[in-house]
Amino acid sequence: MTTTQSPRSRRTRHLVRHYLEMVVAMLAGMVVLGPVHGFLWPGLDDRADVAALVMATDMAIGMAAWMRFRGHSWPAITEMSAAMYVPFALLLVPFWLGAVSGGVLMTAGHVLMLPAMALAMWWRVDEYAHH
Repeated sequence: MTTTQSPRSRRTRHLVRHYLEMVVAMLAGMVVLGPVHGFLWPGLDDRADVAALVMATDMAIGMAAWMRFRGHSWPAITEMSAAMYVPFALLLVPFWLGAVSGGVLMTAGHVLMLPAMALAMWWRVDEYAHH
């Protein structure tokens, strides 16, 4: 007995797979690039605000490289990369004002990236559903 997938379930599977690929690419960017900037510029990420932006850059580079390899458009890559920075940008002002700690900045920024990524995918759902 064979089962066929509906176009909707196939589309959902593509979206979920892409989302998980982006999470893996983010982690790969942090793991690969973290030691590089630590070696080239010791102490660069001693401050939580700088560390957050450096880590967002590491993740954006990993995701952008994977997305380009997968054939995504530059606008989609730019939007997905922005999803790495926007949560931190929203949290930097409260951090600078002393309203949130460095730990909250890092944790909340990373947690907020996940819905930001989903929003970027929803914005270009047709592109993500077919790659």
